[in-house]
Amino acid sequence: MIDSGRRILLGRVIGAFGVRGDVKLESWTEPRAAIFGYQPWILRSPQGVETQMAGARGRDTGKHLVAQFPGVTDRDVVEAMRGTEIYVPRSALPPPSAGEYYWVDLEGLRVVTVDGVPLGTVSHLFATGANDVLVARDDERERMIPFVQPQYVTGVDFDAGVVTVDWDPDF
Repeated sequence: MIDSGRRILLGRVIGAFGVRGDVKLESWTEPRAAIFGYQPWILRSPQGVETQMAGARGRDTGKHLVAQFPGVTDRDVVEAMRGTEIYVPRSALPPPSAGEYYWVDLEGLRVVTVDGVPLGTVSHLFATGANDVLVARDDERERMIPFVQPQYVTGVDFDAGVVTVDWDPDF
């Protein structure tokens, strides 16, 4: 049975590696080979077809993450899987450490300034290299706020569903 609850996108198939059905993966886990520790996977094809798979094995070659999928031994099968996304249920992830957050858990929380001015809700976060950025959207605009604690993000209260930021509402 495929879990229909909240899911986390961990990676995707980017192509074939060799001729024996090995799969090149893009992984967003840290380290990237940690993706193999979160199974079973929910594979979602570019056409929207979902299947569940367990037992993928792999290695980090330095340049690529290379996997072997159970029952896949043909390069053409792998090429047909190009673009397939790899999800796991949110419940498969361990609890974050104190002061750390999974981005997906922040999505949908209300964003307010330290003065109580609402800035919208967390749409998503992204990495820039220097720091992560929280994107808050309301009906009128989108704000990009550096996710730097405690300088800009002064608090996260999951019980209240609020992220408090020290940010100029006009910026």
